[in-house]
Amino acid sequence: MRIASIAVLIVNYKTAALTVKAVQTVLDHTHGGREVHVHVVDNASPDDSVHLLQQAHRDKGWDGRVTLYPEAENHGFGRGNNVVLRQLAQNANPPDAVFFLNPDAFLKNEAIDCLAKALENHTHVGFAGAGITKPDGTPVTAAFRFPSVISEFSSALSFGPVARLLSKWEVPLKPDRAHGAVDWVSGAAVLARMKTLSEIDFFDPGFSLYSDVPDRMRRAAARGWQCLYVPEARIAHVEGEATGVKSGRAVAARLPDYRYASWQFYFRKTHGRPMALLAAAAALTGSAGNRLICAIRRRPSGVPSFFFRDFWRYAVRPLLSGVPHR
Repeated sequence: MRIASIAVLIVNYKTAALTVKAVQTVLDHTHGGREVHVHVVDNASPDDSVHLLQQAHRDKGWDGRVTLYPEAENHGFGRGNNVVLRQLAQNANPPDAVFFLNPDAFLKNEAIDCLAKALENHTHVGFAGAGITKPDGTPVTAAFRFPSVISEFSSALSFGPVARLLSKWEVPLKPDRAHGAVDWVSGAAVLARMKTLSEIDFFDPGFSLYSDVPDRMRRAAARGWQCLYVPEARIAHVEGEATGVKSGRAVAARLPDYRYASWQFYFRKTHGRPMALLAAAAALTGSAGNRLICAIRRRPSGVPSFFFRDFWRYAVRPLLSGVPHR
């Protein structure tokens, strides 16, 4: 079945200039002749984002191609997306698919067309994710395995011999991963069937940000939908511009509390409270081991600042109390 109509969904929060660029890269492509309409949600940005987006809408002639949603409340990422998704689902003719694009991500080729063809060629595929590079063209990981207790320990420890021993549980796959089925793909640029999204009831509002992507794809997999990595679809991503958080063990900045809250909510939801507590213990043990190894080697640790305090407060304590922190 042809994917004839696609809604592009971008959620902005204080990144209006990047969002304008992201929108324009969508409008500058033809998408294989498919009907594409862009939906931009401003999540109650406290800056002048709404004004800048409205000005771009006027000055760049977006009328009829882009719809703005200037929200009065910051819904969080999941509910921000749901604002549009639930409206689309109620339309007489909802789109065949939805392309989720980060405000700091930009199309480098006919990526939407590539992803749509992947869905057309594989009727059992519910999500198709693009290959992602840094702005300089360096490829980054955009395909993943689902997290586990073992992966949490290995990732936190970040010690070569152990990482190699436990490599088959490693969550991020290689940046040069070939086209094919994976557990989940980056949420920075992913096309999803509207049917798949409707079946899983869209985004779980319990996630503020982070961990919502593997959650959606795990729920879809439980219903028989597959996730496909399509590196031929190319996206440039200015990582961290929208969230302020960059990947890599060398970055030891303090992480936002919602990252830990989403972590515990994901593990509790997908594995149950006892297994979530075991995963938390694995993360704490691995992080302590990383600090010790780095101290012995006289190297800086990649464990985030205030990790033990923040992880206990926003992940472990809610798990112990039995009350999810959202």
